[in-house]
Amino acid sequence: MKANKTLHLNKNTRAQVGIGTLIIFIAMVLVAAVAAAVLIQTSGTLQQKAQSTGKQATQEVSSNLMVKTIEGVRAKDSSTVMSSTIDLLKLKVGLNVGSSPVDVNQVVISITDGTTANNLVYAGNTKSYATTGQDNGDMDNFGSTASTNLQYLLTANTTASSTFNNSDHYYTVEKIRDEDSSFSQSNPVMNTGDLITVYIATTSDTAVSGTYDYLGSTTVTSGLKTSGLNLVPRTTVNIVLTPESGAATTADFVAPSSYGVKETVQLYP
Repeated sequence: MKANKTLHLNKNTRAQVGIGTLIIFIAMVLVAAVAAAVLIQTSGTLQQKAQSTGKQATQEVSSNLMVKTIEGVRAKDSSTVMSSTIDLLKLKVGLNVGSSPVDVNQVVISITDGTTANNLVYAGNTKSYATTGQDNGDMDNFGSTASTNLQYLLTANTTASSTFNNSDHYYTVEKIRDEDSSFSQSNPVMNTGDLITVYIATTSDTAVSGTYDYLGSTTVTSGLKTSGLNLVPRTTVNIVLTPESGAATTADFVAPSSYGVKETVQLYP
């Protein structure tokens, strides 16, 4: 006969309680703490970068200028004696719906007639044409009155890093609608709903040699300065407004086949 076999389960209640076990436990806690700290720091950095990128992306798609109309003005002595070229452009500019505020002081305007191209900055910008280390880049005699600034734009020079005509380096502005009074010549910040007129000199050599007395409502008896542009009839003109952030705005037009006896010519749209 086979002997009966009985299985017994021994209970071992002893555990590892030595100094080695304590060291291993502390090491595991430290590793977990370091890993958690790295994850928290990384997630925080990624969050900050994501917020910054999102803010920049929002500015890029929301800070948009909109050119509503463009009028051309001819220099004149009288209602019958006028220049054969468009010598001043008046751009009516606003902001698209939902746009962020735009600092006009940082907007660069490029204009070309197919032969000459001018890159223009705001007349109150102190940096773009400044002598190295100085803040003398704004238009000489720039002040708080829009009409006076326009007169200097058309008839004067500026001495900064060099001496140049104002008409081929600057543009000036004048507010039309500014409900919150945020826009001024020294602080030209546009908010949603604001509307301004941007003046771009396009005085031709022909107009300069014609010694005209008036350009729109501006007296220019002291003499027009050439912009290098020549906006005769049928000229194709391209204008690009580039803000500090946001998409550039383009306005193209072809001058009429004849200006006739009109002092002011509608050019765009």
